Amino acid sequence: MKKAFSNELYVELQSKHIQERIHEFDNKLYLEFGGKLFDDHHASRVLPGFEPDSKLKMLLTLKDKVEVIIAVCAKDLERHKVRGDLGISYDDEVIRLIDEYNRVGLYVGSVTITQYKNQNAADTFKTKLENMGIKVFLQYPIEGYPHNVEKIISSEGFGKNDYIETSKPLIVVTAPGPGSGKMATCLSQLYHEHLHGINAGYAKFETFPIWNLPLKHPVNLAYEAATIDLNDVNMIDPFHLETYNETTVNYNRDIEIFPVLQTMFNKIFGTSPYASPTDMGVNMAGYAIIDDEAACDASRREIVRRYYHAQVDYIMGKINTNSLDKMQMLLSQADVYARNRKCATIANEIADIQKSPVCAIELNDGHLISGKTSSLLRCSSAALLNALKYLAGIDQEIQLISPNMLKSILSLKNDYLNIANPLLDIDEVLLTLSIASAQDENASQCLKALPLLKNCEIHSTVILSKKDTATLRKLHMNLTCDPKYPA
Repeated sequence: MKKAFSNELYVELQSKHIQERIHEFDNKLYLEFGGKLFDDHHASRVLPGFEPDSKLKMLLTLKDKVEVIIAVCAKDLERHKVRGDLGISYDDEVIRLIDEYNRVGLYVGSVTITQYKNQNAADTFKTKLENMGIKVFLQYPIEGYPHNVEKIISSEGFGKNDYIETSKPLIVVTAPGPGSGKMATCLSQLYHEHLHGINAGYAKFETFPIWNLPLKHPVNLAYEAATIDLNDVNMIDPFHLETYNETTVNYNRDIEIFPVLQTMFNKIFGTSPYASPTDMGVNMAGYAIIDDEAACDASRREIVRRYYHAQVDYIMGKINTNSLDKMQMLLSQADVYARNRKCATIANEIADIQKSPVCAIELNDGHLISGKTSSLLRCSSAALLNALKYLAGIDQEIQLISPNMLKSILSLKNDYLNIANPLLDIDEVLLTLSIASAQDENASQCLKALPLLKNCEIHSTVILSKKDTATLRKLHMNLTCDPKYPA
């Protein structure tokens, strides 16, 4: 895939722009950090050349000026909300983030628990963090938030929240997922800083939508497709257009809340530093796109992938028919079709002939490899083995793993562990392949070929297990499935 994005230019422009924004205020800026700081694979898929840790690298250029606050909602702790892409709970994700930030040298000053109402899970998590030496602060629900500005900007509103004492010029407010209270944390801190005589500022850092790309640009359409469950809608920023006669793109939630934010700024500072939602942002990603055609092509591929994800999410009850209809509309707006996904087309053609579930993989050289469900292997495991043989230059007829070894594992799962469907998952096959590699050079060569699966496309004619999905994610393969459970 052609490179569409200059990571080096992005890091340079973005860090410079944030520093400029810090200096516009009293050398104290609260930066609401949207999206993922680590592992931003959506951005790297739609903007080839964007590295998944680009935003982290950018912050590391400002490391001495950065302090991190992690916001997590007490309601999410109480209901044990899980981060979908990693399969871990929000409390575990907060701890993971703290470890990751500390590992790279970013200072985590504290965690703030938002919407706190003495929930047991929140109290337990607070104690756990404090036992780890992490400062924890509390924010409380405010009746009428965000519209009752008189109450919010008062001692009965933000005034009830803990004041988070910070020591750095750039305060990055991040979270384990959406709806965690990042913006409320920033605004509460502005209120308290003002009481302490500090004219702190606020800015928002969201990679998507990219404000200086057209509204219906495939990169921005791909963002809508990625947030289909949140019902985000890209819109022309009317406030920016009216003030500057300049067309920019923002999304509905920021546009809807901006008049309220402006009123809050006026209430806190006596005037608003921003005339539009676009003004609040600091995103420079649009300036680092070096090949628009390549970005469009990559984004269209992502929209097709999201279409398949939406089909599966619908039958799982995660989204409704309105979201499904919107996904179909996004396909049309991007001028792409589900059949454009080659591995999906091939997988279904073979499945119709074989009368069996099939996985097909489109390798980075364009070669297509498939595998079907057998008496020993799931279709995903078979396809992966066949792909590794091809990448290692090994004849497809050569057996990498002894059938007796596979049958022994199958017997363990079936006879002793009472697993209803004991066919071997991808991780079990890879573990067996690893054992075989100690004595078999072909198996060893196949294991060495694993990194070559990165960014390959894979499609299954049935919904894969959570285990297989997680393993393919670790291999950085782009998985889609037909909306059909295995028989």
